[in-house]
Amino acid sequence: MGKKRSWKPVKMLEKMEKFSAEKVIEEFEELTKDAGRVQRETLRKILQDNASAEYLQKTGLNGRTDPESYRSCVPLVTHPELEPYIKRIVDGDASPILTGKSIKTMSLSSGTTQGKQKYVPFNDELVETTMQIYRTSFAFRNRVFPVRNGKALQFIYGSKQFKTKGGLFAGTATTNVFSSLEFKRTMKAIESRCCSPDEVIFGPNFLQSLYCHLLCGLIHRNDIQLVSSTFAHSIVYAFRTFEQVWEQLCEDIRNGVLSEDVTVPSIRAAISKLLKPDPELAEWIHNKCSGLSNWYGVIPALFPNVKYVYGIMTGSMEPYLKKLRHYAGELPLLSADYGSSEGWIGANINPKFPPESATYAVLPHIGYFEFIPLRENATEGGQDKIQSSFPPMESKPVGLTEVKINEEYEIVLTNFAGLYRYRLGDVVKVVGFHNMTPELQFICRRNLLLTINIDKNTEKDLQQAVEAAAKILAPEKVEVVDFTSQVDKSTDPGHYVIFWEISGDVSDEVSSECCNCLDQSFVDAGYISSRKVNSIGPLELRLLRRGTFQKILDHYLGIGGVLSQYKTPRCVNPNNNMVLQILSANVQKSHFSTAFR
Repeated sequence: MGKKRSWKPVKMLEKMEKFSAEKVIEEFEELTKDAGRVQRETLRKILQDNASAEYLQKTGLNGRTDPESYRSCVPLVTHPELEPYIKRIVDGDASPILTGKSIKTMSLSSGTTQGKQKYVPFNDELVETTMQIYRTSFAFRNRVFPVRNGKALQFIYGSKQFKTKGGLFAGTATTNVFSSLEFKRTMKAIESRCCSPDEVIFGPNFLQSLYCHLLCGLIHRNDIQLVSSTFAHSIVYAFRTFEQVWEQLCEDIRNGVLSEDVTVPSIRAAISKLLKPDPELAEWIHNKCSGLSNWYGVIPALFPNVKYVYGIMTGSMEPYLKKLRHYAGELPLLSADYGSSEGWIGANINPKFPPESATYAVLPHIGYFEFIPLRENATEGGQDKIQSSFPPMESKPVGLTEVKINEEYEIVLTNFAGLYRYRLGDVVKVVGFHNMTPELQFICRRNLLLTINIDKNTEKDLQQAVEAAAKILAPEKVEVVDFTSQVDKSTDPGHYVIFWEISGDVSDEVSSECCNCLDQSFVDAGYISSRKVNSIGPLELRLLRRGTFQKILDHYLGIGGVLSQYKTPRCVNPNNNMVLQILSANVQKSHFSTAFR
């Protein structure tokens, strides 16, 4: 055998060379063929670079960088254990606390799960791992759906970065990425430049930015080769908005004058350079929109050269796929890559797979990964038994190359920005391997459970129950706009509460039938047996006023969130008081299930 190539775990961007998909794929193939060694080198690099960090000094590693020593000395942690360290950094302590080099920037998580945002360390290495993911997935995607010298209609939004008490820059994870020079270089290199100017992306009013994204897309309609956003929800939201504002957009294009509803001076100045009177285009758009049937296929109708629609479409985004397919017509939907505010995990290298079947190949050089097994083999019959949410004797984590196909795991991440053996809380299933690196399917968030006693229903279980019950609405030409849930333990026994916002009115008979269907659609054995003996009370369906989920979004944006990072909370945490208040204040009517009488 020839000499093995020594891999730099992260190759920093200097001047972006011309993008070569073949070169990126070749590098990815080499990395994944020797994923075990690459993982060891990556861990060694992380620990060497951060050996002076106070957090690591306390562990007793004493300079050792091998995986065995690392696992025996460094504990598994979640965010609360790191909060005291992160708070010191946020407050201005520049000593090496979590990393060798001081952290200058913090990311804010979305805050939609627990009701509050959390700080996560951010540095240049995380920007580069993001670009590695972008370039890898684009290389595979472009082989199947090639784009050439075009633009992207990207519904992306950056919040305003602010300074913490200690003088660090802070913003959402997406803002920190979008504002980086490396992001612009990479988007240019992979021919996916946003058609909107920065003033629109980083505008202080997201509704005005959204309006101008749509306007820029229409102005550049023949150049648009893909439509994308961070999450599928943002694309659906954009075209739901388009249904309301399309005539005003036509007016702006016809007269070459931006609507007075856009008041931000920087956005107005930037758009005025692009917007010229074009009555012919306005008429063309008007005719296209008027000819559509309930907005089916609006995206390809307005943007004839679009190759695909792209964004994260798994997990809590799956409920939006039906509406997104409606808008996309025959265009393929491609699910984007897999990551979180804490860091990236894998790239979608199988772009032909529908979003529901999307898989992610772990890039072994962008972090060090461990996996906590969540299944144990039953003694007889070979059947699998899912361990409880927090089993008393948890299985030991295994390495990247030690995972088994068809098994489920919780991901543990070590990254270049001071997170060591950090439990992400994501449950994934290993569905195969690409060379020596696993391909993962996202299953659910581990802590997002509807549970009262022995029952355990995941976000996926909730989604499937909603999909089953929503079919009852179809003959009424009504659909579920959005949904969430909570466990109500104020009653004895406790019960599940499902909140629906629907697009029209239905009779009490229909909504009561939906309630019963929801109750019967949870197939978890613990739930069914508990319902039969009434140790869990009848499920409650609460129908909300139209616009309730918009109020939740407005609340989220009001505490510093951005639309492109927004996820509707599928199971509202009891501590998420403001969201619970909004839901409670907007209930129109409710039904209790009679399914288990």
